[in-house]
Amino acid sequence: MIDHDVRANLERVRERIAGAADRTGRRATDILLVGVSKTVDITRIRQALDAGLPALGENRVQEARAKVAALGRPVPWHLVGHLQTNKVKEALELFDVIQSLDRLSLAEEIDRRARARGRTVDCLLEINVGNEPQKTGFTADEVGAALDRLAKLDCLRVRGLMAIPPVGTPDETRPWFRALRALGERHGLAELSMGMSADFEAAIEEGATIVRVGTAVFGPRPPR
Repeated sequence: MIDHDVRANLERVRERIAGAADRTGRRATDILLVGVSKTVDITRIRQALDAGLPALGENRVQEARAKVAALGRPVPWHLVGHLQTNKVKEALELFDVIQSLDRLSLAEEIDRRARARGRTVDCLLEINVGNEPQKTGFTADEVGAALDRLAKLDCLRVRGLMAIPPVGTPDETRPWFRALRALGERHGLAELSMGMSADFEAAIEEGATIVRVGTAVFGPRPPR
């Protein structure tokens, strides 16, 4: 059972990040911990921020809206869930990084809206590493052509790749993490967002630079 003491949870996650980094000759500071606060109440989020959580992640624009209004912007906000095209304008008002860039039409809308706001948006390409039909994202074979198209968009900057691999144990997800790292290296993309509460140590050992951790930091989510 995961302890509800957010500060203690966060400290344990940091220790595990440091251990995984050390096992592969890296430093804990090489990995950004994004606390995914989907369905988490404001009190627990504040506790995590007070304890030094360096970034927050949300899955939905609608939920982020209320949280940003309540908490402000003490750390960067990352969008880690699917983004509908008609929500891009508001997403750019709320989020510093969009990790879930999963199609070219979305990229074009982000670029258009970002130009109107006079900003450049950092994004990660979402990769469907397992070619799962129920998931969005670029396939590995589509990345090269997509990057060529995206390079023509002045207000969008692709910093790396993000993936949610097929469900499995850490040992089962490890090959997918390895594949994402190889894809990033092939295309010269340094940032790799991969690994969640169940498998972030394996992801770090395979090269993750960003991990998206919810339950292990905030405790179990309330039942639906």
